[in-house]
Amino acid sequence: MTSDDVDPSVRRRVLEESLGALRRAGFPAAALRDVDRLLRPHAEPGTVPAAAGTGPVDVVAPVLGVDGCKAGWVGALLEPGAPRPSVVVAATIVELVEAVRERTGVRVVGIDIPIGLPDGSTRAADALARRALPGKASSVFSTLTRAAYEQPDRAAADRVNRERCGQGVGAQAFALRAKILEVDAWVRARPTVEVVEVHPEVSFAAMAGGPLVAGKKTDAGRQARVEALAAVGLARPSVLEGRGYAADDVLDACAVAWTAARRASGLSHSLPEVPEVHSDGIPAAIHV
Repeated sequence: MTSDDVDPSVRRRVLEESLGALRRAGFPAAALRDVDRLLRPHAEPGTVPAAAGTGPVDVVAPVLGVDGCKAGWVGALLEPGAPRPSVVVAATIVELVEAVRERTGVRVVGIDIPIGLPDGSTRAADALARRALPGKASSVFSTLTRAAYEQPDRAAADRVNRERCGQGVGAQAFALRAKILEVDAWVRARPTVEVVEVHPEVSFAAMAGGPLVAGKKTDAGRQARVEALAAVGLARPSVLEGRGYAADDVLDACAVAWTAARRASGLSHSLPEVPEVHSDGIPAAIHV
């Protein structure tokens, strides 16, 4: 009898049980990724396969998912044995992460902001994320070149970006300039925690098996996102909205936290699979 003769469902169950046992034994996440690839459903290039398995996400260590908001930044903290995300808010990314680290150690911080700015091209991560969201591709904006973000206004940024990569500057991409540069400075200072870029819509698509069509600011969209989180074992957040942050900000942070938990468990993958590296030396990829 060969491995090809084994019932696929039995093979998957054995692999899942083995992976769980290795994680509990403290094996490094990187060492477990080959096992995860055997579990992950195959997908066409540029698409996002559904998350391996259909059960709850295995939170093996505290992780933080972060999204920008009017107040600055809102975080969703996931801890082992606590399926309900805790909500934390701070004016700066440094203050947010340090506030959480004073409470508990954090293994991975996922953040919904571009990390790894290109020099003279567009990013493969953005293009692949758009391909993974048929019907929702517009939710992924093109990251500008580093030189464009360093300009004081949109007109100057538009001129520089066209010179560098041939593309103009959209309002959304430039509106996030301050937050992108804030995170860029923090990541370049090499914080003592792993930081990964996550796009909430790509994560929600992985949870649900396809893009969530309803807008995130609508009642239907909020409900669809709460249900997608519940399907992967995450309870409704402790708080959904407050001063300076809205329900869609919190739910996006929860989706980012889900991917951060997968990263900590060795179950995540990235777009592209091998991250690009530009002159800043920071791997540029969107994790799922």
